[in-house]
Amino acid sequence: MHDPLLPAIPPRRAARRRDRRGRGLRGPLVPPTLPGWRTRSEEFDDAVLAAVERLEKRWGRRLSSVEFGVEEVPPSDPSPWEHDAVALGRYFPADPPAGLADRIVLYRRPIQSRCEDSAEVALLVEEVVREQVAHLLGRDPEDL
Repeated sequence: MHDPLLPAIPPRRAARRRDRRGRGLRGPLVPPTLPGWRTRSEEFDDAVLAAVERLEKRWGRRLSSVEFGVEEVPPSDPSPWEHDAVALGRYFPADPPAGLADRIVLYRRPIQSRCEDSAEVALLVEEVVREQVAHLLGRDPEDL
């Protein structure tokens, strides 16, 4: 109920995305045609996908149940064979009672910190994926 002695409060308008001069963001800061449009994380994911697709052409049936993933950094508890090294990727064997398939995880930040540009990232990602898939298949990485 409104008290007639108090002034009426106007209804609030929905906030608009404008600055104090009435202008707003006029367009994207980087157009989609420029290289800066994609983030480093998205470029890394694309490099992993390209490396996996190349291996799936030859080993498709054997890799059909393998899950590939990307994490920022490896967990703080290293494996026993990783003495003073930072892991770039890991293979996790399947655990059927838990319902987990074979998994290969690549760690984005350690890989990117070792590279100068996106071409080097793609080469290192290819190498790490190849090593982990070789471990999964019980083969030498050069055979892949």
